[in-house]
Amino acid sequence: MSIPGLTGEELYAWVERTSSGWRELLAAHPEALAIPCDIRATGTVAELLKHIVAVELLFAEWLSATPATPFETISSASVKVIYATHDKAMSLLLNLNRHDEAWWQEPVDFATRSRGLIRGPRRIFAIHMLMHSIRHYAQLATIVRQHGITPNWQMDYLGMILLSAKA
Repeated sequence: MSIPGLTGEELYAWVERTSSGWRELLAAHPEALAIPCDIRATGTVAELLKHIVAVELLFAEWLSATPATPFETISSASVKVIYATHDKAMSLLLNLNRHDEAWWQEPVDFATRSRGLIRGPRRIFAIHMLMHSIRHYAQLATIVRQHGITPNWQMDYLGMILLSAKA
């Protein structure tokens, strides 16, 4: 089956829209950061958010050949601090637009924390980073709804069509 895929710009826009929705919701409900969470053995919503933005930063720094920020130094103390890490990662990712298709397709080695060395094209690592965030944000939606906080925006990709129809 040959279905044209999302472009990097479309996937990035979806992640940014989703992250912005969470940033606004959590700023209005900072108490949500303390909600218990067992995803990836994180303990709280704040720790899950730290995991999301830490992975974004890890991949963005690696793809940018920027020294890695130690995981232990990434804070989940507040919504503002968490999303400052996200913003830094997305800024690094956007700076990679200068590279051509051949650079993105070049196989490289990436040392993961849990699975050792993985080899693949750079584009796969960038796609993983963005999809990783979307996947965990979907899990987060269930957790906060179970605690009486309801996200008020369309998180499915179809929401991007609805958003562009309003513009």
